[in-house]
Amino acid sequence: MGVGGPARFFVEASDEGAVLEAWHWAERRCVPLRVLGGGSNLVVADEGIDGLVVKIAIRGVAARERGSEIELVAAAGEPWDDVVRHAVERGWAGIECLSGIPGLVGATPIQNVGAYGQEVSDTISAVRALDRQRGTVVMLSPQECAFAYRDSRLKSGEPDRYVVLAVTYRLIPGGAPLIEYDDLVRHLTSRGLSSPSLAEVRESVLAIRRGKSMVLDPDDPNRRSCGSFFLNPIVAAEDADHVRQRTGGAGVPAWPQPDGRVKLSAAWLIERAGFARGMRDGPVGLSTRHSLAVVCYDGARTGDVVALARRIRDGVRARFGVSLTPEPAIWGARP
Repeated sequence: MGVGGPARFFVEASDEGAVLEAWHWAERRCVPLRVLGGGSNLVVADEGIDGLVVKIAIRGVAARERGSEIELVAAAGEPWDDVVRHAVERGWAGIECLSGIPGLVGATPIQNVGAYGQEVSDTISAVRALDRQRGTVVMLSPQECAFAYRDSRLKSGEPDRYVVLAVTYRLIPGGAPLIEYDDLVRHLTSRGLSSPSLAEVRESVLAIRRGKSMVLDPDDPNRRSCGSFFLNPIVAAEDADHVRQRTGGAGVPAWPQPDGRVKLSAAWLIERAGFARGMRDGPVGLSTRHSLAVVCYDGARTGDVVALARRIRDGVRARFGVSLTPEPAIWGARP
């Protein structure tokens, strides 16, 4: 987003030993430790961070056969889309719909990154991490990660306990791509592709994301954003009915969940609450292509971002009685 202040202490860790050393350094000095990945889903306070920020820069990708599957092990500092491209080029199915998502591998299990019908929790078999409580490296199973919608134990259960070092994904060699999401189906159909390859699905996903300014593009006027600023809210069925009543019941995007609750479209709620794509509020505004993205312009500060996010959240709550939750990590600022 190009906003936020400095770190009091900063180190780039290119191997696991450097991460452990940084943790020991911070522990001995009672200095707060923050872990930075690619920074694409992060908002930092204008005042900066009074602590040690560790930039994870561990690299490396390896693959091995496990029966009929491929185990792909990627270090936490690997760019995520490079890993997706690596898998697609080799015909390994399971993460093709997650193409074009900015950020690093280490963030994927924390956020349970997902898009166009896939989530990384569908394929993750293990997470290698530093346990900051014990000072040891551990392997976490999917069950221990407690994955949920854009969430995990690493994000909300015990958010300051683990530093992700590497992630193992189980992929299907020669597997068929997942084609379930309506936008993706429509785009593939428009290309005349009824049985697309993994590569063709990746191409369509990238095109859809580019059309929403959801890929990194230095020439895009909406480029200074962290993507979707709010999660799609999952509400009780009666709350979804309440939203329908307030809008006359017509055209409310809603997806029933296995637990009986209903997922609503945050973008739809934002626009119906009076916040249009391309709106400006001083040096910040909403993307011209996607109402979920808060965009920064010249002179923007974190305070401006937070103020607009709060205004949107309050507007949606007043209009529909639904509370929106920020998707990015927010360091030192209150939305």
